[in-house]
Amino acid sequence: LQASDLIITPATTFKEKPDPSGLVFGTVFTDNMLTIEWSLASGWEKPYIKPLENLSLHPASSSLHYAIELFEGMKAYRGVDGKIRLFRPTLNMDRMARSARRASLPSFDQNELLECIRKLVEVEKEWVPYSTAASLYIRPTLIGTEPSLGVKKPTKALLYVILSPVGPYFASGSFNPISLWADPKYVRAWKGGTGDCKLGGNYGSSVYAQQEALELGCQQVLWLYGEDHQITEVGTMNLFLYWINEDGENELATPPLDGIILPGVTRQSILDLARNWGEFKVSERYITMSDLTAALEENRVKEMFGAGTACIVCPISKILYKGKHLHIPTMENGPQLTTRFLNKLSDIQ
Repeated sequence: LQASDLIITPATTFKEKPDPSGLVFGTVFTDNMLTIEWSLASGWEKPYIKPLENLSLHPASSSLHYAIELFEGMKAYRGVDGKIRLFRPTLNMDRMARSARRASLPSFDQNELLECIRKLVEVEKEWVPYSTAASLYIRPTLIGTEPSLGVKKPTKALLYVILSPVGPYFASGSFNPISLWADPKYVRAWKGGTGDCKLGGNYGSSVYAQQEALELGCQQVLWLYGEDHQITEVGTMNLFLYWINEDGENELATPPLDGIILPGVTRQSILDLARNWGEFKVSERYITMSDLTAALEENRVKEMFGAGTACIVCPISKILYKGKHLHIPTMENGPQLTTRFLNKLSDIQ
């Protein structure tokens, strides 16, 4: 895969740019896309930037039948200086390469792909919103396209990248607290599975539980794991708890990367910032629902929030667990730390 081979034949008709304040996540797309085909016989073909168009796939394509596919999520931001920046994109490329290995999809040169993505954003630079509350979401995707019903490693694949200007991820707004439904009957990921990769199958299978959460008056699912109801992720986000721990220390805790947690770029950035500040203990540790309920009863919980590329950070105010509503005092506590992370990351981005 060589960025120097890139062939650019951009669109000649242009869509109207939307008002950044009215954007709904992932519903508007830019004029152009990046496509790169791969085959076992020929390797990577030349990359193309061309007008956004529908894909033409054989109905037996392995991505359609066996979910042999993956995706990434990253953003381009327009700074107050007018410059456009990507936020830690090499971490996304690293994770995409790991997902490709796990999905038996072809490997690629991460720097070359990143350069192709940079060129695509350059072509579409006017689609990067002139707004601090909006950004350009970048969705690299890699799918198996082998026209065969055999369950095997594909000999053909397609890598493509589409772009979408986005505003706040949640309909309730960018910094309103959310409520969660925690029930162990549904599991997002398990040891030895693919929870630490960004594969579409992880997300499609979560929609059913998400619908049940909505029916119960909650906005997202708090995913639990194991007999002790370990807290893992919230919806499609990593989870953080700021509390006074069992030893009386102020601690920012998030579940460890043990194979069932997605190694989020925002997650890593929050850990990096907090460790750099050196103001409180920062831990990657297991937290169970019994740990949380005990801490709530003893008034040791300060803030709880989700973190991800789409929303940056999102405060949590309520958890429905075993028929009871647990009140999380995130908003009553500022939320000082959640707001600080949001502001700091927004400033960097």
